[in-house]
Amino acid sequence: MTYAVIFRSTRAIDDGVEYAKWNEITERDVQSAEGYISHYGFRDPETRQGVSIEFFETLDSIKKWREQSEHKIAQELGREKFYEYYEVQVTEVLREYKWEKK
Repeated sequence: MTYAVIFRSTRAIDDGVEYAKWNEITERDVQSAEGYISHYGFRDPETRQGVSIEFFETLDSIKKWREQSEHKIAQELGREKFYEYYEVQVTEVLREYKWEKK
């Protein structure tokens, strides 16, 4: 099984310096988390709306990553400073396929 954490958000207006620091920390942490597979994300600079998706092997891996101490700090800072809005969904990937033009 593969599971995905979908994080949709609208960034608050700030200088972005502290956010960039914590984004780097959380990206490092997720990549080293047990059961991590991959992740990607994007943000529209005009609307400040963005999505990031992290893929994991198990629900337990997601729980452990969510409870890491630095991740908890980043979550609190997100509520206090970094975001105007966010929502999180945890889903099971039921089917996956790829196509690439040669």
